[in-house]
Amino acid sequence: MSNLLKSKRFVVRQSLIGKNTNIEVTFKNGNSVTYSHDKAFEIMKETLESLACWSKYKSYTANGNVPRAIRETEAIIASSQAEVVVEEVEAEVEETEVGITPEVAF
Repeated sequence: MSNLLKSKRFVVRQSLIGKNTNIEVTFKNGNSVTYSHDKAFEIMKETLESLACWSKYKSYTANGNVPRAIRETEAIIASSQAEVVVEEVEAEVEETEVGITPEVAF
């Protein structure tokens, strides 16, 4: 059985590697994604090891979305998009008659 962590951002941390952890992220826009931390790390490993944040903090985060490298991979367990509600607003347009008679001089 895997652990499930809930977060407001995508995260990969060295301290979670090998712990069979799944992370459920709910972004500010309402979209949510559940991913396997270990699978995400394996896919991103080469890139992560070249980043300054990984060298210094042993952690990588993304606030707005899941990194492109793992979006369409086996690391993603589930995803859902927020439902967008659009309200129709009827605008009243006031019609005015404008009579313009151009004068042409030759």
